[in-house]
Amino acid sequence: MNNTLDIVAHPKRGFFKRIGEDIAAIPKEHHGFMKQTFMLAKQELLKTYKGAIIGPAWAVMKPLFQLFVYWFAFTVGLRGGSSRIEMGVPFFIFMMVGFLPWCFMSDTISAGSKCIRSNRQFVNKLSFPVSSIMTYTTISKFYVHFFLFSLAFLYLVVNGYYPTIYTLQLLVYAPLMFFFFLALTWSLAPMSAFSKDFESFITTIMSGLFWLSGVCFNSYTLDSHTVRTILLFNPMTFFVNGYRKALICNQWFFDGFKDGPAHPLWELGIFGIEFILVIALGIFNYNRLKKRLPDVL
Repeated sequence: MNNTLDIVAHPKRGFFKRIGEDIAAIPKEHHGFMKQTFMLAKQELLKTYKGAIIGPAWAVMKPLFQLFVYWFAFTVGLRGGSSRIEMGVPFFIFMMVGFLPWCFMSDTISAGSKCIRSNRQFVNKLSFPVSSIMTYTTISKFYVHFFLFSLAFLYLVVNGYYPTIYTLQLLVYAPLMFFFFLALTWSLAPMSAFSKDFESFITTIMSGLFWLSGVCFNSYTLDSHTVRTILLFNPMTFFVNGYRKALICNQWFFDGFKDGPAHPLWELGIFGIEFILVIALGIFNYNRLKKRLPDVL
């Protein structure tokens, strides 16, 4: 009653108080639970490949096979030739570096969208913070990303692409990518729990997103100005280009690509706005739907 009177008497203060409580809700749920979250992330990774002879090694085998298929299709099937160059490097290396962040983003969206439904046993536990389901699912995918990155980094060094000062940008790109797609799961997971159609929709669009994310082409040098501009609004393209700038192009995040037109400041500004919107929508959707999840599941 006192809270209601306070909101009526001080509408602005009441509104901002509610906003503050919503923003703090998810970090508050994680307080004192981080050790268990990391333990569950490890268990999630093991559970995914339970029963397989080589176990978690499939997390590496699958993307390696996909990478080989795409490389073969573009260099042999489409007759681009193994000598094809993109961004000043062989096409395989160009595609491999872009494929690294794509694997994490794709796996996080796919697994994150259905993580609540597949872990419904935790939802009805009053002491268990539901938001940690999205967190440990994302962390488990980041473990795989780190291992894949280690293999790719070793391959780059063996082929003469040594780390430079530009490589340090990955200390920004990787955490940004982690938190962006974690925040995205705050919206996707509860909505998928309420609607299997929404979950199926996410699964359906993932293959299309691959071809729209610049993994197999240089989004900075496309002939169409309109298409280049549209791709600036794809956060996946932002991270694909970011990894390439850090690992093979020797460019800073605020630089445009040297061999073609680019809009680095627009790219940064658009991503910054999208990041804020994804966090805001994630907090709103999670707080709006979490109390109804036990009834739905």
